[in-house]
Amino acid sequence: MVDLLVLGGSGRTGAHVLAQAAARGHRVRALVRDPSAVHAPAGVELIQGTPANIDDIREAAHDTRAVISVLNNARASDNPWARPVSPPMFMTNAARDTLTVMAEQGIRRIILASSQGAGDDWARLNPLMKAFINLSNIKAGFTDHTGVERAVRASDTDWTLARAVALTGRPATGPLHAGDANVTTPGRWINRADLARFLLDSVDQGAWTHRAPLVWNARG
Repeated sequence: MVDLLVLGGSGRTGAHVLAQAAARGHRVRALVRDPSAVHAPAGVELIQGTPANIDDIREAAHDTRAVISVLNNARASDNPWARPVSPPMFMTNAARDTLTVMAEQGIRRIILASSQGAGDDWARLNPLMKAFINLSNIKAGFTDHTGVERAVRASDTDWTLARAVALTGRPATGPLHAGDANVTTPGRWINRADLARFLLDSVDQGAWTHRAPLVWNARG
């Protein structure tokens, strides 16, 4: 049996998930569009396909124990006004299909990278942040993350939604923190490697089930 199916393993956060999972000794499978473009560690099995196709998810999920999704609603660049390149509601549709496959195959555990401001965390954001999101092209990602959260919460799975603050590839500037949105004032950033660590810890420790913690490691 494969320990983990990773969706989004070819992305910047997904690369950390694959590397850390392999380092922990997990048997890992990743569904990726172009295996030749992914520099996966030894022991990671790459399956060619897309999470936009439920049959590809079925093949990749066969005989796995848990799912980690680090999919995102991509833009042409990190510029907030860059044009979207993912189909509308890409993550939501992939999440729904993944949940369907999990029900078919008896897979219980799923951990997904989400975002601060998704779902009921929107109410916590200040008015300036809400206006910026609504005026820029990052709005599509927030809408999609909210769709994912609704689908996951309605499912009969052991889910965790890791609501990351702004992601960065820079070295961490503080310890990893996580806390429930209704009682937490988070920092501004999280290093991608530390987000990957939180996702894997949630699997290995059975932590944060049926919860949507904010995750960060830098204040300011």
